[in-house]
Amino acid sequence: MYILQKLMNRLIVLNKFGIFSFAFFIVIFSSVVMHLLEPKTFPNWFDALWYVMTTVTTVGYGDYYPVSTAGRIYAIFIFLIGIGIAGLAIGKLVEALGAHRKRKEEGRLTFKGKNHFVIIGWSEKAKYAVSEIIETHPYLEVVLIDNLPVTPITHQNVHYVQGDPSIEGTLVQANLKEAKSVLVFSDDSIHDSALADGKTLLIVTSVERLTPHIHSTVEIKKEEHIKNFRHAKVDEFVLSHETVSRMAVRSAFSKGITEIYTQLLSHKEGENLFEVRKRAEWVTYKDAFDSLLKQGATLIADGNDLSINKKLDQTIRDDARLYIICSKDVYESII
Repeated sequence: MYILQKLMNRLIVLNKFGIFSFAFFIVIFSSVVMHLLEPKTFPNWFDALWYVMTTVTTVGYGDYYPVSTAGRIYAIFIFLIGIGIAGLAIGKLVEALGAHRKRKEEGRLTFKGKNHFVIIGWSEKAKYAVSEIIETHPYLEVVLIDNLPVTPITHQNVHYVQGDPSIEGTLVQANLKEAKSVLVFSDDSIHDSALADGKTLLIVTSVERLTPHIHSTVEIKKEEHIKNFRHAKVDEFVLSHETVSRMAVRSAFSKGITEIYTQLLSHKEGENLFEVRKRAEWVTYKDAFDSLLKQGATLIADGNDLSINKKLDQTIRDDARLYIICSKDVYESII
């Protein structure tokens, strides 16, 4: 018992790889020994492996058992050593899974995926953004960066990275270089608009320096700061206060117009806004307009140009970004 106690004390301090390696060796070695000791009871190596596995896991079916003295003596060794090793290995495995889950929840794991969306800054706006992304593209992965101690959202497609987004190491942990797009939300805990935009600009500068090719969308508090963000080569801006104010004014003049805005901005129900690629048979905008209309979609814009009805006879550029309004089913049939 003293020897067994010493052995177990040595095994407990081994790392996970050592434990699993030793457990694997004991199982394979014991299977070979039982097969050699009792070839009639265990006519092949797999029968011996089956016996050892059912023994060390305490299942004990009883379909195979040693009958010779030598076989039973070694079986006693398996009882004393093998079962302890198997229990220790299973415990280490459970411990490793728990540690991995804890590291994932605390945002300490490096994301290895590609073509994902990166969202910087957690808030109610970020929460709705994640929901919209998942609703629009159920298989698209999202990496959220923030300083919260644990992840604020639990979803199989959402990965959390804890850290300062203005530091290159945090962005590398989110695998920003392989990302498809990045969304930067303003820090709502900072009430001074200038300070909030200053923090956002610092983050965006780090993002654009590390990945100048990435498409970036940034929330800005004050319109006067746009020129600073343009200098940082930000692709698109969202003026949070201005957008809400304009929608409120529009609703005052045109009853129900906010419902149209909401429907176009969300992919959850009704007609939505989608982007489609130019087809080879579409020479002019009229060709595209008529073709899409027959399929149940309305062509409304090329990029930010909404004057499609004034240029129907013009040739469509090969790099045109055509936007249509239709239902999700129609869009899926078109693409």
